[in-house]
Amino acid sequence: MAPPSVLLMLALAAPAASVPNFSTAESSSTARLTAAGMASVRSVIRDASTGRLEAAGLASVTAVAQDPSPATPATDTVPATGAAQSQTESLSEAGRIAVEASVGALRAAALVMHGKAGASGLATVGNPDEHYARGVAALQSKDSRTAIAELSACVQAAPSRADCRWELGWAYSVEGRWADSLTQWTQVRALNPNQPDLEGALTQARNQAALQAKLAQPVDSTPRPPPPPGAKLRIRAAGDLMLGTTVPEGYMPPEGGGSVIAAVRPLLEDADLTFVNLEGPLCDTGKTTKCRSPANCYAFRSPTSFGEYLKEAGVDVVSTANNHSGDFGEECRRATESTLDALGIAWSGPPGSVATVERNGLKIGLVAFHTSAGCNHLNNLPTATALVKQTAATHDIVIVSFHGGAEGGKALHVPAGREMFFGEDRGDLRVFTHAVVDAGAHLVLGHGPHVARAMEFYQGRLIAYSMGNFATYGRFNLKGPQGLGMILEVELDSRGGFSNGRILPTKQVGEGIAQPDPAANVVSLVRKLTTEDFPDTGARIADDGRLSPRKSPVTASSTAP
Repeated sequence: MAPPSVLLMLALAAPAASVPNFSTAESSSTARLTAAGMASVRSVIRDASTGRLEAAGLASVTAVAQDPSPATPATDTVPATGAAQSQTESLSEAGRIAVEASVGALRAAALVMHGKAGASGLATVGNPDEHYARGVAALQSKDSRTAIAELSACVQAAPSRADCRWELGWAYSVEGRWADSLTQWTQVRALNPNQPDLEGALTQARNQAALQAKLAQPVDSTPRPPPPPGAKLRIRAAGDLMLGTTVPEGYMPPEGGGSVIAAVRPLLEDADLTFVNLEGPLCDTGKTTKCRSPANCYAFRSPTSFGEYLKEAGVDVVSTANNHSGDFGEECRRATESTLDALGIAWSGPPGSVATVERNGLKIGLVAFHTSAGCNHLNNLPTATALVKQTAATHDIVIVSFHGGAEGGKALHVPAGREMFFGEDRGDLRVFTHAVVDAGAHLVLGHGPHVARAMEFYQGRLIAYSMGNFATYGRFNLKGPQGLGMILEVELDSRGGFSNGRILPTKQVGEGIAQPDPAANVVSLVRKLTTEDFPDTGARIADDGRLSPRKSPVTASSTAP
């Protein structure tokens, strides 16, 4: 066999169709050097429009094949030192992502070419049942590398086993290798079209793979035309909204869905742009796997006709990135999107989706995130920030919405670090919100904990960590702070700068009827939480709910001038 460096350079020089596949007799699919991966590296090295990777960069990539050390995590960057530093600094975001995505495959190929597959954890093909058992165990213990090796060996030993391919697809997804997940699950469809949850998995893989391809494209550097002089945007935003559900029976408002928000409708209408988090699909069919019994069923499905109530209330844009948007499967996701499209309501939720609205001569982009790969993924920070950065390049104002954090009356505070809820990672919200602001977000709107949380200013941008329950009929605990909500009003200037803001307090009565709250209980609650959680950066909140950046230390009872 030729030396690894020679094979690598031949691969770089070869046409894409002739790139060698090192996954045949010499390795498992873990060590596959794909044509797409090689094409990505080749395009980065050769394409001057994305920034030429000169001497140091080429040496770094070549060294991957010459140094069979353990695989580098996908977040590592290709090093550049010395005189070549200025050259590699010009490497575009698209090129950098392409190189990073290829490093793992290059290292795996180098390991195989050096005959060190055993040291890399690659499995020798044997009994498929044993490979399957070890692969599933590794996946459950979050050892995705071993899972990929074992399940790949299972596929090689028994190509017609749909169960091996199904689990291998999930192992690839943990590594962010969505194109490989899609390949495996497409094979599962051919082998076992009745595989439970298959359509949802395929949609998720397609969307994530498409998002990765989208982010690999160069960011549009064309300067946007300046906005009209003095242009401003007045936003009104509310948290969780679910106007009634047909499943389980008995949770539809007797006066119709519009009655749930009738009392607060004038507050929603009075804005340039109105936002809510749509907590559940708008759909008339579909089945759910979440309900084991009517008494313990927390799957939501509102009739498509309820979309009219949103339109009548002036809602312009919604988030569908939450843990209930997929309650009734892909059929109802598509029905929701079609219903919103027909009503002229923009939406963001699935991977790569950005809601775009134009107001007052300003182009506004909303990107909604949730802690699952079926949506723009809050916990995948590199992808999240890349999507926000790409959106900022083509919009005047960027709003980020996120559904994250623990839930309930014990989840009032924003902790430092990750929040876990029933074993689910609900995100490190302080890190996430600051990262998306650094990437270009002008306003960050949180929801999900079903209680209101603190607000802070970071880099001059307002972050509302949770706006609480707004209009959630029938199926929600509305005791104490969980019955308090708000409509958050924020005015931004033409460059996205904060001009002013205020909390318009609301509450829910009965089964979940939203009303204005003259007692303004949510204002005093958010002010207290803000002082406790963000003593230095928290928003200054007046008794009437008006917001301003904190310029000097104040007590919880202080008011803005």
